Amino acid sequence: MSAESLSAIVVLLGLLGIAVVGDLRSHRIPNLLILLGLGLGLAGQVHAAGFAGLGNGVLGMLIGFTVFIPMYALGGMAAGDVKLMAMVGTFLTPHDALSAALLSLIAGGVWGMSIVLIRGQLKQTLQRYWLVLTAQAYFAPTADEVAGKPFPYSVAILSGTLVSLFWQPLGQ
Repeated sequence: MSAESLSAIVVLLGLLGIAVVGDLRSHRIPNLLILLGLGLGLAGQVHAAGFAGLGNGVLGMLIGFTVFIPMYALGGMAAGDVKLMAMVGTFLTPHDALSAALLSLIAGGVWGMSIVLIRGQLKQTLQRYWLVLTAQAYFAPTADEVAGKPFPYSVAILSGTLVSLFWQPLGQ
């Protein structure tokens, strides 16, 4: 790993750390943080590889955005989460951006299920989604349900990004 790529990873993880703290405190990810990250990610790509790097950064951004936008459209996450994943993509190659986005979705499922289990609401949650599937209609969660509480998805994005950056399949 080159010093340039290590610096980019440190900056990316620092930005993600700030996003997580803000998301946990206020359930918001500031647009200024996203814009700063987009600029730094694209600038780093240009510095590392010139015009090709810019192409990689823009494509990585589009991949992160495209993978997450359906979840926003379905009401499963907030716009800040989509923008944060797009920002992450600017720091990565297109392949790594896709990996980070998919692993972040998996991490979101794991974190979400963990919260449901910790709060002892597995049966209630399964019943709720069974009703949604069988009635093919949306039922708003009750006040005491985990499904009705804000979910700091930036934690899942950080987790998925870390796994995509540092996990290498055995034998490679």
